[in-house]
Amino acid sequence: MAEIKISAKARTEFGKGAARRARRDGLVPAVLYGHGTDPVHVSLPGHETLLALRAANALLSISIDGNADQLALPKQVQRNPVKGTVEHVDLVIVKRGEKVTVEVPLNVIGADERADRVVVMDQQTITLEVEATNIPRQIDIDVTALEIGDSIAAKDLDLPEGAVFPGEPDDLILSISAAKTQEQIDAELDAAVADVADDEAAAAPVEQAGDEAEADSE
Repeated sequence: MAEIKISAKARTEFGKGAARRARRDGLVPAVLYGHGTDPVHVSLPGHETLLALRAANALLSISIDGNADQLALPKQVQRNPVKGTVEHVDLVIVKRGEKVTVEVPLNVIGADERADRVVVMDQQTITLEVEATNIPRQIDIDVTALEIGDSIAAKDLDLPEGAVFPGEPDDLILSISAAKTQEQIDAELDAAVADVADDEAAAAPVEQAGDEAEADSE
């Protein structure tokens, strides 16, 4: 993954008020820590940070007030639940050549080639131990040739050179199941509707008894 250069400014004001002012100015409060260093509070450019963090495990090359760059990975990202903007970022310092443990997205290819089957994902991401400067954006899984009943385990994945899966080789990643027919879908829908009707019928006498009790009390 390519390094994304970001120029940061040292932050000397703290607290909610200072954070709100920074966001009004188009900045994102952040803290940089790791490798035994004291945490460094910085402000990042909002738009550049938002674009950079669209990629999972974005490798940031951060220069604080024009000083030497430091490599960092986003550890925790807080977003505005309505606007989707980045409100705060925890960044962990990494060094070239060191291995880190990250969650990498899994990307299925060929799932739409045949309508008679569906891909059942047991995992949406996979944990990998990989060099900080060689984190893959995603792991592609081609299911085009798989048949109903086939499955993919962790040992079957095509991982980039140097990447290691720390879990069990036989951990299930995905499986192929037969697609439901329209008749099956309709039958399940009818059954669900019947269950709701039964529940409502069972609850009706209870509600009526409650109404009678209230009338008596009056």
